[in-house]
Amino acid sequence: MTDHHLSKPDISKANDCPPLPANAGVLDRIIYWLGIGLGSGLPRRAPGTWGTVGGLIAAIPLMSLGVVPFFILTILSCLIGIWICDRTSALMGGHDNPHIVWDEWAGMWIALLPLSYMLGATDSFWHDISQGTSILALIIAFILFRFFDIIKPPPIGWADKRVAGGLGIMLDDIIAGVMALIVWLIVMAFIV
Repeated sequence: MTDHHLSKPDISKANDCPPLPANAGVLDRIIYWLGIGLGSGLPRRAPGTWGTVGGLIAAIPLMSLGVVPFFILTILSCLIGIWICDRTSALMGGHDNPHIVWDEWAGMWIALLPLSYMLGATDSFWHDISQGTSILALIIAFILFRFFDIIKPPPIGWADKRVAGGLGIMLDDIIAGVMALIVWLIVMAFIV
């Protein structure tokens, strides 16, 4: 069930990011900045897309740590993201504001898990990630995640409409990330 008393901005229009309350403490400031993807969710138009770009950029050095650390960080980002998104939503005074993009970061990281596995934590990671096939793989993962996050086919749309709070904000992007991961594997099987 959604929080009907909290409004969600019209994403078809440019929206300013709600400011952090002036009396916010240090922890709330940290949570707010994580919630808006370290600023990647600030643009007035398409903050989800810009947030996903931020998540993609942040993922690359994290993937260099290897698949196990990246997998653990991805799972933690999903779990702690429930709290981050819920608190950021409260600080903004509305439910699932489009400028909250931590959920896009987590969903994008899920979509990148197979690429992280393929590249591994080798001495050649930075060389391998800069190769044409890896760049194409990053672009495909980005496009697939954005497609599923925007179109919201079942069960993504159900989760977006029916689950409230921080879990609701995170769940549709987690499912979109999993769907993007599955389709990415199929697409890459034909390319590589």
